Amino acid sequence: MKHKSLLIFFLLICHFLGISQSSYNFEISKNIDVFNSVFKELNLNYVDDIKPGELTETAINAMLKELDPYTVFIPESQVEDVRMMTTGEYGGIGALIQKIGDYVYITEPYEGFPAHKAGLKPGDYIIEINGLDAKGKNASEISELLKGDPGSAVTLKIQQDGNDTPIEKEVIREKVRIDNIPYHSVIEQDIGYIRLSGFTQKAASELKDVFLEMREHYPLKGLIIDLRGNGGGLLNEAVDIANLFVEKGQIIVTTRGKAPDRTSVHRTRLAPVDLEIPLVILVNEASASASEIVAGALQDFDRAVIVGQKTFGKGLVQNVVPLTYNNQLKITVAKYYIPSGRCIQAIDYLHKDENGGKIPDSLVSSFRTKGGRIVYDNGGITPDVLLEPVEFSPVSTHLYTGNYIFRYANRYAREHDTIPSAEKFEITDELYTDFLNFLEHEEFTYPTESEKMITALNRIAEEEHYLDAVKPILDSLKNELVAIKEGDFEKHRPEIEQLLRVEIVTRYYFQRGKIISAMKGDKEIEKAVELLHDMGSYRQILQ
Repeated sequence: MKHKSLLIFFLLICHFLGISQSSYNFEISKNIDVFNSVFKELNLNYVDDIKPGELTETAINAMLKELDPYTVFIPESQVEDVRMMTTGEYGGIGALIQKIGDYVYITEPYEGFPAHKAGLKPGDYIIEINGLDAKGKNASEISELLKGDPGSAVTLKIQQDGNDTPIEKEVIREKVRIDNIPYHSVIEQDIGYIRLSGFTQKAASELKDVFLEMREHYPLKGLIIDLRGNGGGLLNEAVDIANLFVEKGQIIVTTRGKAPDRTSVHRTRLAPVDLEIPLVILVNEASASASEIVAGALQDFDRAVIVGQKTFGKGLVQNVVPLTYNNQLKITVAKYYIPSGRCIQAIDYLHKDENGGKIPDSLVSSFRTKGGRIVYDNGGITPDVLLEPVEFSPVSTHLYTGNYIFRYANRYAREHDTIPSAEKFEITDELYTDFLNFLEHEEFTYPTESEKMITALNRIAEEEHYLDAVKPILDSLKNELVAIKEGDFEKHRPEIEQLLRVEIVTRYYFQRGKIISAMKGDKEIEKAVELLHDMGSYRQILQ
């Protein structure tokens, strides 16, 4: 009798599950039919001719927007961008671009690539591409027009900075490769430093080769891997990079999806390269995805000290699936879980209206590293040594975002054929004074939050008929702020000099020079070096 009751109960569950699944499938079919009906009626009855492709893409994008920012429709025209994310390669001219005003400017040509070979310089802006007017187009639109098959030509009409007459240049596209490791060096003869900027194909083998070369030529006491600003890439490269410093057969990351075939365990496959060298991993709020897998796994194995700011918190796995007519869909299929069991995803996008989708503090769970240290699943990787991020003053921020530093560096490069090496170039008193004169000629000004507040108080006082009484006080306060602001260029000179130095160095020594110059006075690198020279403090953090 008992077995018969259990059988009936089981059959009832199956029956209801069947109805539920059937109902769900009907709901899908019904809504597809509704969409088709709407599309048909628009095509037949709308007063003007519709653009079917644009309308469909708009509808798809609006639908996907309700999910997460990583599930996206990829039209045929953008398929090349997906290939670049996985291989680090694309066909193009090799330059960073940015829209300023009505035009898109060259901001940084890549050394040795077509834009550089053709003589394009920062500050040049694009008027036409193959006869097509470029005015008003955004950077993405211009980027698509500049890309193409290696060996193909693109004709650019360029307005060069400092030249009144536009010129035409024919640029031959090449295969452009973005380096996973744009810079590496040995600091103080005993601390290796590797800047890892991507996780495209061969990232792990490239890092391994660089590290082995360092170890062969220097008596390394420690290694810094800089993942700041690294937004991630290929999962297998992240696993293989962790594998360099972790025993074979260890679980680095587990992916768990809705379907059983979306759940998989990724282990280290090879013998490690070095299990003993002390490691520091630098991260910040822009370190995401594969960067968080590397940092989190090495933290969970107590194999590295993590230094910097809490990471971004992207623990969602995407697969690219083909659609009809050469379109593609990048779709989130699973979540990442690192060795301790933590999920590194910060936001629950299906509940983003509740607390911004973030996990409430009351629901944060604790986990333990291999050595027993407590870590938490509060989104992203929290560093072992948490440092405050660098915050620039309002004057420095406006100088940079207003492109004053960019334009001064362009002018400086036109007037100076050479500068000292990236390591030695500094901002002299004479150069800084010249920069201030440039700003005076440009009539540079910037609003502070305090000034905005005074303006708001003026408006409110006028509306409430108090202005006559308080205006002398507000005017006096405003004048005092103006006087204080005049001292900002001296007070914040070190950070302004840093921005100037890096921008000018980039004109002569490109990406490598930019990194070298930016490393001067880098507090996070200094802290990493300090830790690796103080094994007592290093080991205490990991205990």
